[in-house]
Amino acid sequence: MRTISVLNAKGGCGKSTLATGLAAALAWEGYQVALGDLDPQKSSSDWVAARPEEYPPVTGLSADDGPVRAPAGTDFLILDTPAGLSGSELGQVVRRSGTLIIPVLPSYVDIRAAHRFLGHLFELKAVAEGHAKVGLVANRVKPHTIVYRELTGFLESFRAPFVAHLRDSMNYVRAFNRGLSPSDLPAWRAWPDWEEWEELMSWVRSRRSVGKGG
Repeated sequence: MRTISVLNAKGGCGKSTLATGLAAALAWEGYQVALGDLDPQKSSSDWVAARPEEYPPVTGLSADDGPVRAPAGTDFLILDTPAGLSGSELGQVVRRSGTLIIPVLPSYVDIRAAHRFLGHLFELKAVAEGHAKVGLVANRVKPHTIVYRELTGFLESFRAPFVAHLRDSMNYVRAFNRGLSPSDLPAWRAWPDWEEWEELMSWVRSRRSVGKGG
């Protein structure tokens, strides 16, 4: 089983949207996917509860029920982590993960917060020694804006790869409330989102995204 964690110490950067979108995309590829909700807000758990039966299933797991452990036969465990994750709790999540995905919003506040968080993350032994691979995602972006260009430059300055940018689209809001993601939407509505998600999924499928910890 492979564990992928979506991390950022700052709240409101789209971790739950990214985690649920990743879970749905992998489910469409035929994998058995579990989504572990570590966030007290329980947004991912609400998403799983709302997901219609006719779409590829995602197994929901909540930290409220005890330690998050995926059932036998699970191919991917996606962890949606809380804001403010730090110290031993951050270290524990990183150690159990082979892949870490960090969404960052195009705002100066978020860029500064991400700089502090990533600086700390790259100092952790599991990341420094390659047991967990890090991928950076520019989230809710509006291309051709000054702050987007600055965010792109910021993300490209780190030794971890800048693997995707996801546009600021109402498709995410409409889909999330129904237990869906862009992967579940029809092509006529979501083809631009599909193209952007393929950037991220191409990296996730590659060996470059898998650390020694699997």
